[in-house]
Amino acid sequence: MPTVQDLARALEAAAPLAYQESYDNAGLQCGNPQQEITGVLIALDCTPAVVDEAIRRGCNVVVAHHPLIFKPLKRLTGANEVEQTLLKAIRHDVALYAAHTNLDNVRHGVNRKLADKLGLQNVRILEPKTGLLAKLVTYVPATHTEAVLAALYAAGAGQIGDYSACSFRTDGTFTFTPGLGTNPFEGKPGQPHTGPEQRVEVLLPLHLQRAALQALRQAHPYEEVAYEIIQLENENQEVGSGMVGELPEALSAAEFRQRLKDALGVPVVKHTDFSQPIKKVAICGGAGSFLIGKARAAGADAYVTGDLKYHEYFLAEGQLLLCDVGHFESEQFTGEIFRDLLTAKFGSTFALFIAETYTNPVRYDC
Repeated sequence: MPTVQDLARALEAAAPLAYQESYDNAGLQCGNPQQEITGVLIALDCTPAVVDEAIRRGCNVVVAHHPLIFKPLKRLTGANEVEQTLLKAIRHDVALYAAHTNLDNVRHGVNRKLADKLGLQNVRILEPKTGLLAKLVTYVPATHTEAVLAALYAAGAGQIGDYSACSFRTDGTFTFTPGLGTNPFEGKPGQPHTGPEQRVEVLLPLHLQRAALQALRQAHPYEEVAYEIIQLENENQEVGSGMVGELPEALSAAEFRQRLKDALGVPVVKHTDFSQPIKKVAICGGAGSFLIGKARAAGADAYVTGDLKYHEYFLAEGQLLLCDVGHFESEQFTGEIFRDLLTAKFGSTFALFIAETYTNPVRYDC
C-alpha cells in the first residue's frame, strides 16, 4: 500500500514546496510519513468536524488546502480549535497534509481550476515569479550527449512551458592532462589530451538542482564532471500569482456577475460600478487584493477574487469591474485538483473522498 510519504511526493511533484510563499506552511503537518494509507479525505480546511469525518470514513489522511498549523504553536493543550483538531488527529493516527500557496502558484493549480469554471480561454499567469530558474551547462563527449540529456530530462530539466526535452548544444574542443592515478575516459595519465566535445545547456528549476546534478554525475562518462549553474532572473511563466484569460464572448457587467453566481453557486457578489463590456478577466483564488494593480496593468475588464477590504475597492479607479466572490467560494473546487492528482497517481489503491463537511465560516442572508 502507498504510504503518507508517497502521497506527499506525488502532491509535491505537482505543487513543489519551493513554490510556496515565505509566510506559508505547506507540507506534512502531522503524522508518520511511513504509515500506510487506508483512505484519504480531501477538504479545503481542516477542522475537528473534518477529522471526525475522516475517522468515520476510515481515512487516516486528510489533505487540505489551508494549513492547520499556520503560525508557530507554543503549546498543545486543546485551548483553541487548531489545537483541538491537531490533538484529535494525533490520537486517531490521522496524518494532516496541506498544499496551499504552492498549489495557488502552479499553472494547473487553484487559479486554473477557477478559470476553467468561469470558461476562460488563453489563460496565463498574471504575475509570474522570478528567480526560480537556472541554466545548467555541462560538457560531454558527443557519443554520450543523448544519454546525459535523457538523464537530465528525467530529473526535471529541459522543460519550457508545454515543451519538454529542450536543450542547446554546440561543438567544441576539450583539452586536459589527467593526473597520475586517474582513470580518464580518454587519454593517458600524465599526458596532455585534446579531442571533440559538446557544450550542452538546459533550463532547470532551482529546487531540482540536487537531483539534476546527481543524474548528471551518474550518466556522464568522466571521472570529474565540469558543469556550471547560472541562476536566472527570467520570469517563470509556469509559476506565479493569479491568472488572466478571456471569455469566449464579451458580456455586460451584469451578465458577467450572473455568470459568477451561476458558476460558483454564490448568492452575493460584492463589486464596483463598471459599465463597459467584460472580455478579459483576471482572477486570484483566496485573498487577492495585492494583484489589483497587476489586473489593471494586464488590461483586464474584470478582476475576481476574495477578501477585499473597503478601501481596496477604490483601487479599481473605474478602470475595471472589481468582484469579491468570497474566499471559500473562489477556492471551493480545490478538492477536485487533489482528487484528480491522487487518482492519476494511485488509481483505486485506497479510498478517496471529498469531504461533505462544510467548512465555510461565512453565511449570507439574501
